[in-house]
Amino acid sequence: CCFSVHIGLMGFDMHGKTAGIIGTGKIAKILIHILKGFGMNILAYDLYPDYNFAREEKIVYTSLDELYHSSDIISLHCPLTEATKYLINDYSISKMKDGVMIINTGRGQLIHTNALIEGLKNKKIGSAGLDVYEEESEYFYEDQSDRIIDDDVLARLLSFNNVIVTSHQAFFTHEAMENIAATTLQNIKDFINHKPLLNEAKKYNLSPTLFVHKTYKQQEKGEHYEESYT
Repeated sequence: CCFSVHIGLMGFDMHGKTAGIIGTGKIAKILIHILKGFGMNILAYDLYPDYNFAREEKIVYTSLDELYHSSDIISLHCPLTEATKYLINDYSISKMKDGVMIINTGRGQLIHTNALIEGLKNKKIGSAGLDVYEEESEYFYEDQSDRIIDDDVLARLLSFNNVIVTSHQAFFTHEAMENIAATTLQNIKDFINHKPLLNEAKKYNLSPTLFVHKTYKQQEKGEHYEESYT
């Protein structure tokens, strides 16, 4: 009996590799626990670093530049704001390791999809796992199997054999839905009773941690674009 090994199915060991985690909320912290179990090194970036967690888990908070430069896998866990929209773009991708893996289970518009596609085409990005897409509302949540995909960008993305796209299903379990409902009702109750809101999203202040002099859309138009970190 004979068999063959397809080179396209060859992966890599996670042990000893570096994972860059952007945003270190509750979900990201659980992911960090999991990745450490595989023997991975962890770099993290957050506008509000949890240094107690970092000391306990022996992880390093760093700048976005260093995270891009040093990470074999980058996973996005930050909220979608004006500051984080298209965080992953041509400019940030150019700073990453060749063959980097990008995971996005956060919000679709954290990634500029055309920039992601270009990165995949030129092999700068080795693979991507996406549970979200910036124009997902037209195709996710309902059975669309009898429809032709007329979104050329999504269709191109789906054509890559090194990309996995799931339809925003990472949250969809019985337990998660119960927790979401309970947390939402508790938030409303706390707001009405003027109690501290434990799940309140902090307003992202671009200064001094991150300041973007020009928006990504200006960069697309060929205008000067600069990021600085302090």
